[in-house]
Amino acid sequence: MDFPSPEIDAYLHEITPESSEILAEAEALAAERNFPIVGPLVGRLLYQIVKISRAKTVFELGSGFAYSALWIASAMPEAGQMICTEFDKAKAEEGMRFLERAKLRHKVIYEVGSALENFHRYQGPFDLIFCDIDKQDYPKALELSIPKLKSGGLFMADNTLWSGRILDSEDRSRETQGIRKFNEKIYSDPQLFSSILPLRDGVSLSLKR
Repeated sequence: MDFPSPEIDAYLHEITPESSEILAEAEALAAERNFPIVGPLVGRLLYQIVKISRAKTVFELGSGFAYSALWIASAMPEAGQMICTEFDKAKAEEGMRFLERAKLRHKVIYEVGSALENFHRYQGPFDLIFCDIDKQDYPKALELSIPKLKSGGLFMADNTLWSGRILDSEDRSRETQGIRKFNEKIYSDPQLFSSILPLRDGVSLSLKR
């Protein structure tokens, strides 16, 4: 299955304005390393959601070298605070350098180590939580996140359509099973009002009632 449609994906990239110099550098680095990032299509959505919601407190589960954090932090007010998490210390240090160059470092705390273990240390409440960790851990991340979200807060997750693998009945991998379970949970939990946007690899958006 070709998902997303290569033609639609190419069209969206074609009409999307060029990224800033720092974002373009991060995109090139990700391409060089074959490291997954949300890319400019989802990055722009993150920026819009933060602006619309006026989020001041954000927790990101899985930050890599801060590509999505650059979008999120740039949309936050000067007094906002974002917590980033990255298991690899070298990637976290790269992320901090990107944020420093973008003059956004003062908004961000970078926690090195397990995203979920670090998450336990923060009580919230958060205006926005963005999840992009190992896919088998998505259901656990959601379970931990709901109590830490403010009423009216938002939970977002990347890769929720998982390149169409969620439709393959023979795919019983931990990652695919994790995404399936997560998607079912965001729609069945009475505390949430959820949608999945078929942008890039699928982005979920859940409002805590």
